[in-house]
Amino acid sequence: MKKLIAYLKDESGQTSTEYILLVAVVAMIIFKFKKTGGDALDGLTTKVFGKAETMVDGIDVGN
Repeated sequence: MKKLIAYLKDESGQTSTEYILLVAVVAMIIFKFKKTGGDALDGLTTKVFGKAETMVDGIDVGN
């Protein structure tokens, strides 16, 4: 019985398990919101390049 109690009180290796669980949760959150963030970034770049193209089209080259 003393060995069982000593085994249950032993906390060695527990820290690495906690870090692994933390990394797993962070990875799941990143994968969950990856599409949302990607769509927002895609929309932003489309707007920026669209405005740049409009500005370039409006330049008079002096033909």
